[in-house]
Amino acid sequence: MPKRTRPWSALFALCLGFFMVMLDISIVNIAVPSMVRELGTELTAVIWVTSVYLLAYAVPILPASRLGDRFGPKRVFVAGLLVFTAASLWCGLSGDVETLILARAVQGFGAALMTPQTTAFITHLFPPDERGPAMGAWGSVAGLAMIAGPVLGGLLVDQFGWEWIFFANVPVGLMALVLTVILVPDWRPGNSHRFDVPGILLFGAGLVCVVFGIQNGQTYGWGTAFDIIGAGVLLLGAFVLWQRANRREPLLPLWIFRHRDFSLGTASAVTVGFTMTSMLLVFVVYIQSVLGLSPADAGLLIAPLAVVSGGVAPFAGRLSDRVNPKYLLMSGMLALSGGLCVVSQVLIPASSPQALLPGLLLCGLGVGFTFSPMNNVTINSVERSLIGSASGIFNTARQVGGVLGAAAVGVLMEARTSASMMARANEAAAALPAESRQRFIDGFAGEAGSAVAAGEFGGVPEAAADLPVQARELVAQVTGAALTDAVKVAFLLPAGVLLVGVVCAVSLRGPIGQDRSPDRMTVTR
Repeated sequence: MPKRTRPWSALFALCLGFFMVMLDISIVNIAVPSMVRELGTELTAVIWVTSVYLLAYAVPILPASRLGDRFGPKRVFVAGLLVFTAASLWCGLSGDVETLILARAVQGFGAALMTPQTTAFITHLFPPDERGPAMGAWGSVAGLAMIAGPVLGGLLVDQFGWEWIFFANVPVGLMALVLTVILVPDWRPGNSHRFDVPGILLFGAGLVCVVFGIQNGQTYGWGTAFDIIGAGVLLLGAFVLWQRANRREPLLPLWIFRHRDFSLGTASAVTVGFTMTSMLLVFVVYIQSVLGLSPADAGLLIAPLAVVSGGVAPFAGRLSDRVNPKYLLMSGMLALSGGLCVVSQVLIPASSPQALLPGLLLCGLGVGFTFSPMNNVTINSVERSLIGSASGIFNTARQVGGVLGAAAVGVLMEARTSASMMARANEAAAALPAESRQRFIDGFAGEAGSAVAAGEFGGVPEAAADLPVQARELVAQVTGAALTDAVKVAFLLPAGVLLVGVVCAVSLRGPIGQDRSPDRMTVTR
């Protein structure tokens, strides 16, 4: 006999798995310097550990939402959780960066299977008057996990090594699996969908080309990179044309964008995904490579941001049911952008960690007020029949933003560090004897300087190794100053991108006054 499930218990089980998914976007950032050193590789390669996860996460989300409609969200969620947990174990056992990147791709695929099922369950389990707090809780998990990643990761890397940021997923994943089996109802929408294979291939190939071109422009030369980016743009253009021409069941139903609030909310999600991924990567590079903090200390420095975000998000979720969510979203994004600008302005090579706290706290306030209202205003703007597609598109958009953010900020950091390093080297050389100046400057030119700029944290250019002790001490000062110059600029990139999201939020109609979903139905286990 059908019986009513306990929706909050079911949501807790789903959010535990979703927390791991979001945590693994940001937790790798804190381990970047350790990975570079212990795997004997460069910053560009290690950024692929994040980028490939986001790519493998973003591309399959849309078809994964349809898998949930056909086979049941619970079954697809459990399958994704098993893949994610097993891939986490594989990541921890990886002995080289190539194997780690491959394992992270599999982990991202598991994450893609899980994510759209969580939002589908929220709209199914909760009636309209309870959906705001539920979406608030879900948004809190997303925001808190992104911020908590460096905090938890710092403790794990410091005490046990970078491998444990992945090993820690295994017991949590098994716990989430047991709770999901017990607490989550076996709801089966039973909708039969076609799978747009050409659309999946065009979208995946186009996104990979764009990200690869952006992220590897410094490595292969920007002439080649722009050719690859251009090919990616053409493939994405072909994808859009195919979606218009496909009269059966396209991967991306373009007509859903006729809903004004859904279109603008999805655009905002791209900017938020871009910002969250890029700002944490930049911040971790600065506090570990310039300030010299250990991973644990770096994580603790970020902790106030996580505390503020986690405390504010549930309140923002409840408030978004009572006031127009667009104003909460605008306030959150403005606070986050302002916080990044504040952090950028106080950075110097010898900054006190405490000097960063005002900007970080403002960022935490912004994150707390962003996720829940953004989810509410976007997903609840469409009819119930479109919820599956809407949640898939929304989550894909946020992850695409994250992919582009990681790639863009990585190449910006590398380019700005290289450019600043020569200027800083010329300034520092004035303190050396005349006969040592040119050799010192040459040590930062060409491949030697690029190696440091690419992320060989604390590396010393070979040409400077045989210089006087005074010169070798100046090397650390030059690299620290150059990284600081790059970080100051890099923080402004997500701050600027986020302002585009603010413009989208201003244009939202809101409020979400008319819920278009029928009342909650009895669900069965």
